[in-house]
Order: sequence, then structure tokens, then C-alpha cells
Amino acid sequence: MEVQMVTTKLIKPASPTPSHLRTLKLSPLDRQLSFRAKPCALYHYSGGGGDQNIERRKRLETSLSETLTRYYPLAGRYMKETHSIDCNDEGVEYLEAKVEGLQLSQLLSRRDEMIPQLNNLSGGETSTPLASIQVTWFDCGGIVIAVRIHHMVVDGFTAARFFNAWATASREGLEEGELVSPIFGLTSFFPEGNNLPKQKPMPPPKIFGMDKLLTRRLVFYEAEISSLKAKARDHDRRQPSKVEVVTALIWRALMGVSQAKHGRLRTSLASHAVNLRPKIVPPLPPLCCGNLLTRVAARFTVEDSFDMALPDLKDLIGLLRDAVKHSIGEVPRQDLYSTAIKYRNEVHESIEKGEEDVFLFTSWCRFPFYEADFGWGKPVWISRTHPPAQMTVLLDNPGGDGIEAWVTLNPPDMLQFLQDDHILAFTSF
Repeated sequence: MEVQMVTTKLIKPASPTPSHLRTLKLSPLDRQLSFRAKPCALYHYSGGGGDQNIERRKRLETSLSETLTRYYPLAGRYMKETHSIDCNDEGVEYLEAKVEGLQLSQLLSRRDEMIPQLNNLSGGETSTPLASIQVTWFDCGGIVIAVRIHHMVVDGFTAARFFNAWATASREGLEEGELVSPIFGLTSFFPEGNNLPKQKPMPPPKIFGMDKLLTRRLVFYEAEISSLKAKARDHDRRQPSKVEVVTALIWRALMGVSQAKHGRLRTSLASHAVNLRPKIVPPLPPLCCGNLLTRVAARFTVEDSFDMALPDLKDLIGLLRDAVKHSIGEVPRQDLYSTAIKYRNEVHESIEKGEEDVFLFTSWCRFPFYEADFGWGKPVWISRTHPPAQMTVLLDNPGGDGIEAWVTLNPPDMLQFLQDDHILAFTSF
């Protein structure tokens, strides 16, 4: 796939940010995240072409500028010395590119083999702008819009709301469609001082770099998920969710990879990122933006070193549920920071010791990515880029009833993983 860059510019807010909002102090949770981390989501749209594309170009830029008046920190610059964002309206990076000789439908029909090339559609790598957006046009009129934002400024919840606000501004105008204004400045909800608990740094991955890893997209359709739920159901508990059954299946398969490598079954953790917003009491305002997440780990303990049998799916689902239930119930606002740091540190300590396997999961399911309609229809596919570290990311499929699991491993482990009996039986890839 030949991607030709056409223009690069900065898009600034349509109106200046008021002086009293000029400095945004990052919250203690924001500051724990690496400034280098820039997760990317790619939205694929079909249709259009010709004169329509001229109108679409104007509408995309104008509506983005309007949206940045609400999401003004994204147009600012990070100030390392003060752990803050200078909301100076310098703008987000905006790139336009084109692909010739390839229809978007061709890319969509070859999704798995195109994964390594999606990075060419994913925006700039510059470190100065907090957000980078790349709009790539295909000859057929199809569009891929990639959004890459520094994790220190937003989490997945915030990023999805920003993109949907932009789509609403394009489709019907921000004042008409975006009724809830985002709220920045989470610092006011956190304690201040030097006696706050410290987050242990995440140990560097043993294998790092896109060239050293493989990403495979496993598709779990509705029928397979229903079969998995029936297989894994414990009649004393409610029916498992699709995220629970897919996480348990992948966790079990990764245990098998570790077992083949070490010659024995090892204790392991399945660590999921958890959005804290629904658990905070009293609740925060509806659209609080920033990082309000932690990691919760379910632990499978090997009691007998001679036990070689992999656990049942229902047992792993029980561990996943208990981890969330017993770790994070209701979180009082004053305990928000200490709760988040406590569970992050547990995961980081396990990784550092190296005595247990730690498998990292993130779920983008139920985020409203597929609702982003700019005025020419909803996206036909949401994808992400091939990451430089081993992890699993879960996304809704276009119909919303299935899951796409993007699994990243080193090549030998991937080969073993794809031979797992449950992976072969319940997934398409």
C-alpha cells in the first residue's frame, strides 16, 4: 500500500481559549503515564468521491477547529517542568494523505495482512503537538481517519468522546448536537502533597519494538461467543459477558504457551485496564476528561508444581469477576488516587519480579467508536495499529455483537498460541 503525504498543518481552535483556562495542571494519575505513549484508533469510512471530497475536506477541518474550542487542551503543549498543559491554542497536527491504486474495499477484504501497514495511516510521530490526526483518502472516496493522542492527556473514554464530538460538529454543528461540555482539571478531585503513595514504574518489556513482534486479529462472532458463554457458564453465577469469555479464552491459551516454554504450568495474572468513572462516589460530572483508570489483575495460582492441566474457562471467568468485585467496589473520591496506584503497583511488582506470567489486556468494547458519523455514515470498521509491546486489545466488531481481539506476541509464542485448541475452535483469523 503506497501512502503519499499531501499536506501537513496545524489546526487551531476556532476561538481563543479564555485566559483563566490557559494552564491545565495534570492530575496525579495523568502524571503517572508516559508522555511517549500515543495510542491510535483508525476509523474507516466508505463512499463518496469527486466533488464530495472537496466539501468533506472543508467540513472536517472546520468542525475540528470548532471542536477544539471545547477540547482546548489537545491544542496546547506539555510543560514538563510544571506537569501541566499550556493551553496556548498552537493546534493539533493535521495530515492529509492519499492512497492510489487501492480501493478501501480491497483493504477491508485483506484486513489481517494489512495490519503491519496500518501504521502508515496512523498520523505523525512528532512529540510536540499533543494530538496528531491523519486523514487518508482513497480513489473510491473511502476515508481513513486516524487519531493519535498522548496518553498523559486522555484515556480511551476521553478520546472516544472527543472524536464523537468532532463527528457531531461535522454532521449537525456542535451547539446543536453536543449537549454535555467536557470538564478538564481533574486535579481538584485529587489530594495534594508530598505524602501521596508513589507509583512503581512499569518495568520495560523484555521484547520491545514493532519489528520484533507480530499482531494477529482474532474475530469472535456472535455464534461463537454464544457457544463460549454456554460452555463457560456457572449456574450459580450470572451469564458471563463477551469480554469475560474472550479474556478467559485468550488467558488460557497464553498459559499454554508459557507451559510449553517452561515445561510446567506457572502462576499467572490477567491484568485488565478498568475505567474508574462508574465506581466513584459521589459521581463525578458526566464528561470528566483525563485519565481515570487503573489496572486490576486476576490471579491463577498453581498449587501443585506437577499439575499440568490448564484450568477450565468457568474457573478463569470466576477469577476475573472476583478480581474486579473484591478489588474495586465503590471508590470514594478522596480514595481515588490511592486506589488506582495500589492496583497498578501490584501489577508492576509482579512484572518486575518475573516469577509469574503477567498478561496485559485492554478493552475498547462499549466505547461509542462506531457512533462517529461525520455526515456520510458511520464507520465500517474500527482498527488500531500494531503496538511495540506484547498485549491484547479487545474491540467491538462492526455489528456490536462480537469481538475483535488484537493479540501481539513475539513470533515463536504467536505460532504456539494459534495452535491452541480453543483458539482454533472459537475464532476466525
